[in-house]
Amino acid sequence: MNSTFDPATCTYATCSVKDYGQLQYIPSLAGNAFYLAVFSLACLAQIWLGVRYRTWGFMCGMLGGIGLEILGYAYRVRLHYDDFDNNSFIIYLVGLTLGPALFSGAIYICLARIIAVYGLRLSILSPRTITIVFVGCDLVALILQAAGGALASIDSTPSLGQTGVNLMIAGLASQVASTTLFCGLCLQIVFRIHTRPSLINHNSAALRRALAFRLFLIAIAIATVAILVRCCFRVAELSRGFSSALANNEVLFMVLDGAMMALTVLALSVGHPGPALGVMWAQGGFELRRRQRSRSSKKGARGIAYTVKPQPLQTEISHAGLPK
Repeated sequence: MNSTFDPATCTYATCSVKDYGQLQYIPSLAGNAFYLAVFSLACLAQIWLGVRYRTWGFMCGMLGGIGLEILGYAYRVRLHYDDFDNNSFIIYLVGLTLGPALFSGAIYICLARIIAVYGLRLSILSPRTITIVFVGCDLVALILQAAGGALASIDSTPSLGQTGVNLMIAGLASQVASTTLFCGLCLQIVFRIHTRPSLINHNSAALRRALAFRLFLIAIAIATVAILVRCCFRVAELSRGFSSALANNEVLFMVLDGAMMALTVLALSVGHPGPALGVMWAQGGFELRRRQRSRSSKKGARGIAYTVKPQPLQTEISHAGLPK
């Protein structure tokens, strides 16, 4: 090969995939098409559920993540036909790297409402603080991964490409850290539920016993663990480089990335917060401006935040300070 050789001009007939391919294997058409179909169906389900139950914030996070997963697997299908295409590789990499961060954001805003249902005093952090802190951490992880993907796509020099990879690893590592802290907070709440039942909001007992609410809690647990497993795998994969055996093991990728994210969207579709919380989701909206005016005028928030007298559970959720 001469010095002007461009791997992008390769075909399967003229070049070795192991030596010049973006991946050291030809991606499975059936496997990647399967995940493409799964996420496409999940997209339709999330649109219907989101509109039906008006869970706008949750729907935006889920659709953003699913859209990136669809993009990633669509370009893995393209890589099946041309594994030498750098653009397809970068788009697949960025899509499947960023998607789970948006799923995490959707989960974080759910915890705030779960706390409001069980009782605000059970958590060491207020629902509003939880939303701000964890969604903020998620945003940092997203920015780092996006910046890393952008630099990796330029790849004008080996050092610039490596900087991009390092930023993506940092973003994934920060997502692992925030997800681990999130799990710790969930365990703290569960511990208090069992050790300090007097703090539980008994007005929501019927809601908590409902099958839809229990499915919702199970879905959150499954999705959180699946995202954590996937992020740990991607950190290990990227830290060893694109040419490592781990980064070129499609079976592991399909199980520890694809299956984990498919499990996440399946769980959050079956255990969707809409049927679990119903109108309580919308009533969790935080009327920031009204509260600020109320506090500044010292007239009290309750008389301003509601136009009708709320029920006990509605009051607890509305005072939790949650975004829609």
